This record gives sequence, structure tokens and C-alpha cells, in this order.
Amino acid sequence: MADQDDERCFGEYRCPQCKRKWMSGNSWPNMGQECIKCHINVLAHKQTPLEKPDGLDASDPNKEHLQRLCEKCKKLGHNCRRRARW
Repeated sequence: MADQDDERCFGEYRCPQCKRKWMSGNSWPNMGQECIKCHINVLAHKQTPLEKPDGLDASDPNKEHLQRLCEKCKKLGHNCRRRARW
């Protein structure tokens, strides 16, 4: 069974400082993403499994993932999308 931190999911974020909202198909449990305006780490207020039938949380592989804003990428030292599965 995979560890909870090994499961990429769909996250919804809201910066507590500037109230900016965003969604990401590169969200990880207990890992935040940096607000592009305020430069503070923000944890997702909602996370769901990545593949939902309604398509809202489908990850777009062509959309750029800003590694400099992703806590998981910083921890791994590379793009979290390329994360090896063990």
C-alpha cells in the first residue's frame, strides 16, 4: 500500500494573505504551493483523488508546472510529475 505522501491529487488553494484562489493537478498531501503574488506557502484547503469522472480535476499534461512554487518539487529536487514509483 502506498504512503499517503506518494499520492498526487487535485488540490484547491486559497492564499490567506491576498485571497487568491487556484487549483492544481499537482497537489500532494501535507505539501503546499507558493502563492505567486505573496510568496508564502499555502496548503490546499481541499484535495481529491486526481481522476474524477467529471473531468474538473483532470491533470493537463501540457500545462506548465511551476516547480519553483511547488513544495514537493523543491523537496525532490526535480519536477514532481516525474516522480518515480517504487
